Amino acid sequence: MASLIEKSSLLLLLFFFSLLVSPPLTTTAEIINLELSADSRPLILLDRFGFSTRGSLSLSLSEATFSSSLSVPDPSNLGFVLLPNSNLLQTLSPNPTSDPCILASPYVRLLLTLRELTPPPFNSFNRTFPVRFPDEYALFFANCAPDATPVSMSLRVESYNTRPDGSADYLSVGDSPLPTIYSLASLVYLSFLPLWLYLVKSRRPVHRIHLLMAGLLLAKTMNLVFAAEDRHHVRTYGTSRGWGFLSYLFQLIKGVLLFTVIALIGTGWSFLKPFLHDRENKVLMVVVPLQVLTNVASVAFAGTGPFAQDRLAWRGAFVMVDFVCCFLILSPVVWSIRRLRETSKTDGKAARNLAKLLAFRKFYIVVIGYLYFTRVVVLAIRTIVSYEYRWVSVVVEEAVGLAFYVFVFYMFRPKEKNEYFALDDDIDEEAAMVALREEGFEL
Repeated sequence: MASLIEKSSLLLLLFFFSLLVSPPLTTTAEIINLELSADSRPLILLDRFGFSTRGSLSLSLSEATFSSSLSVPDPSNLGFVLLPNSNLLQTLSPNPTSDPCILASPYVRLLLTLRELTPPPFNSFNRTFPVRFPDEYALFFANCAPDATPVSMSLRVESYNTRPDGSADYLSVGDSPLPTIYSLASLVYLSFLPLWLYLVKSRRPVHRIHLLMAGLLLAKTMNLVFAAEDRHHVRTYGTSRGWGFLSYLFQLIKGVLLFTVIALIGTGWSFLKPFLHDRENKVLMVVVPLQVLTNVASVAFAGTGPFAQDRLAWRGAFVMVDFVCCFLILSPVVWSIRRLRETSKTDGKAARNLAKLLAFRKFYIVVIGYLYFTRVVVLAIRTIVSYEYRWVSVVVEEAVGLAFYVFVFYMFRPKEKNEYFALDDDIDEEAAMVALREEGFEL
């Protein structure tokens, strides 16, 4: 029979592979200002946006130039199209009898070709296109020139839906509830934080890990507060006006603290021992810098939008680094369980070791469940649900995260006898030794 660690490792490996190969689900929402410089890509994804029946897309470009050393480019082969998600498969499916250029596809809406630009020296275009059929649309720039003509231009894209009061809503239909969702979630954590601080102040003993957990709660709370402000400003003005930076900053701090707290609890640091072993130190020395690097790189890359080159390759790299971090933070829990099993054979404290093993195993299973839900189930929901219900995945992610925080913080709250040291008086040493020898404790 495969061991618990082998099963969980295989499960995580398979689903992280599905994350890697799954299509990107980017919805930028913010106003796009882009400079293309000698870009010869045949197809450039500029924006993805969920429109309602009162949608509009404003397209403004200037200083457009294109040239080729082989032939005079036909500007009709260079243009912008709007592709509804419902026609995605028909458009991308190869058809030998049809024109391979997406500009000629009957399943897309041709907005303009570069033939419609004003005469030089301005080479500009500015127009707003109404979108009356609700769907999630992808805006592409297509370069169907036979010799991959390099194109340069300054581009501005505004995608929005018109609200009943006539104002513009720059959030995609499926993202419109996000400011409210993040605001409500931040209120929950704002209530959670003073309760935890009260326990830390009034209960004894208080360990250093409890202070780190307080920092994690604070970072999570601030991340949600700034995320709500970020989404509100994007929805109203089309730009985050600096709130996005604060949201990403506390997301970085929260991510690093979360992985650190999980790893330290797994080692028993400050609960069972005031120090870390050499290999436990090495895990932290690898996980923390990787988390910092991944979060910083992800934020920087997200700021480039879906039009960045090699986006899929970078996305795969971030997923794999996160996958490595998830396995590394589970290692201290496994080491602690194995160390307790070995110790119980010689120290004559089987009952106490059994209680610790039960706590470690429970914590291990919950961490596996949390990583599975936040990295797999949430993505599956986001992929399966219709674009106008994309916010449901955020609700599920925040609900699972809150349940995980409540469980961990309750289990390792400050108290005289926590889960690590709780003993059942009805269990004698001999019964505990029998339980420890059972296969259920094998990892």
